[in-house]
Amino acid sequence: MRRNSTQARPSSSLPQRLFTVGLIVVFLVIASLAALFVFDQVRQFIAASEVLPDFTLDSEQPQQISYEPGKPLPRWEGTERINILAMGIDQRLGEQGPWRTDTMVVMTIDPVMMQAGMLSIPRDLWVPIPGYGEGRINTAHYDGEIYNYPGGGPALAAETVQYNLGIPIHHYVRINFPAFERMIDLIGGIDIYVPDDIVDPTYPDMAYGYDPLYIPAGMQHLDGEMALKYARTRHSGGGDFDRAKRQQQVILAVFQQVTRLGLLPELASQAPALWQELQDSVMTDLTLDEIIALARLASEIDSDNIRYGVIDENYTQFWTTPNGQEVLIPLRDQMRELRDYIFTSEAPTPDPGPEQESDQEPQWMAEAATVEVLNGTMTPGLASSTTELLVQNGVQVDYTGNAELSNYTESLIISYSGKARTAEYIARLLDLPPTAIVHGADASASQYDISVILGANYTPPEE
Repeated sequence: MRRNSTQARPSSSLPQRLFTVGLIVVFLVIASLAALFVFDQVRQFIAASEVLPDFTLDSEQPQQISYEPGKPLPRWEGTERINILAMGIDQRLGEQGPWRTDTMVVMTIDPVMMQAGMLSIPRDLWVPIPGYGEGRINTAHYDGEIYNYPGGGPALAAETVQYNLGIPIHHYVRINFPAFERMIDLIGGIDIYVPDDIVDPTYPDMAYGYDPLYIPAGMQHLDGEMALKYARTRHSGGGDFDRAKRQQQVILAVFQQVTRLGLLPELASQAPALWQELQDSVMTDLTLDEIIALARLASEIDSDNIRYGVIDENYTQFWTTPNGQEVLIPLRDQMRELRDYIFTSEAPTPDPGPEQESDQEPQWMAEAATVEVLNGTMTPGLASSTTELLVQNGVQVDYTGNAELSNYTESLIISYSGKARTAEYIARLLDLPPTAIVHGADASASQYDISVILGANYTPPEE
């Protein structure tokens, strides 16, 4: 059975930190903003420095920022929930566009209830595009650019998401991938746990050919180019659904890298130069003040009040259009439940699948998954106490023991046979974030369906 160690990682308030940097990473200024605005000691560093001149992210609409060294950082003054559409475009070197969106994520913050959320949208979702008939949701940006829609591609993409989800989109951020690579390299690369070998012989290059991709399983240090490939490859059977989960891994890894203590002052000193360099790579209708205020607001939200979602196979069905396009048809009732869970304050946790649960047993139980629980730390009895908790909540544990290594700092739930609902149920029982679930495509790597490896970030239940 394959076991892999993880490198040292921060462990406190992980979901809260993930969302905070998630906001920043999609603005493609994570290195400067995470270093400058998230932590108190860095705020003090700013107050004593002349690091923020008068500049703005969108050079076509120059605005005066209000922050001055020594003054409190801007706070978000609004009381209404705010939703932001983040888009990544497949812009190749030298191309002038228009482009389709390769990545779409809606982020939300309720400043009164102090709740937040993040919803990933697959690019093959087949939806009405207002004024342009039906198509893949990733073509809305392209249509808006080529047909000179008011506000361009970002505006039509935002209207399309708003129309199909039934929520307002207040702001947008659009980034390109060369800038993403540049930012990853500036922070020295990232560390990623790859659950299984990635072999993608048809990964696209920048000239519409192929650039075969191979990333071995285990803990890997990725530069900007490889981090982008890891986030974009569709090598696994899960396609875009697994891609969304890998992108969350990348966000987490970026956070861990930029918040290393020794890196913060170095990144802070580069802030003005980074902004200037990224002006042609990032487009948004948010001002720098608003970005800072949103990042600060997000950092104050309790981790229990952050919700995550992916419009995956539980909320869609595969379909081939009359002209041969393979697309995803939204299951509107199920998708509406997921939307309400992410974007409203009182919505219950949605049923993640289109099938109805029977009165006799929940759907995770029907998977009949085999489970092992392994202690990946030096804490004695951790696996045994966790096994007791799982068994008390109906999970059958087939094996309890120690992992081959005892230096795991992050807990993992490795699903080898696609029994996702059991993995998600275990994550909820153990109070682990969705990013703890990784998918092992090679079922022969384990004799069990699910391996739970407990790391230093796991707090056992109180007696």
